Amino acid sequence: MIDIYFWPTPNGYKITVMCEEVGLKYNIIPINIGAGDQFKPEFLKISPNNRMPAIIDHDGPDGKPIAIFESGAILMYLAEKTGKLMPSDPRGKYDVICG
Repeated sequence: MIDIYFWPTPNGYKITVMCEEVGLKYNIIPINIGAGDQFKPEFLKISPNNRMPAIIDHDGPDGKPIAIFESGAILMYLAEKTGKLMPSDPRGKYDVICG
C-alpha cells in the first residue's frame, strides 16, 4: 500500500493517475496547502522541503518503507517499482525523462 500525501493540484493528480495506470493500491492523505498542512512537523518528516505531493511506500526497497517527495521523483520511482511506463534501456529511459 502506498500513502499519497495529496492536495488536488496538477502534480498531486499525476501521482494518483500513475497509480491507477500501473495498478498500485493507494491511500490518499489530504494535506491542505491552503491551511499550511505542508509545514506541520509530521509532514516535514516525509517531505523536508514541504513540497507536495509526497508518498510513503510501505513495501519499499528491501521490504522497508520509503518516503519520496517531488512529483518527478515519485513518478520515476513508481515506474521502476512496477516495471511499467519506463523503458529499462538507457536511451529509452532518457527519452521518457527528457521527452
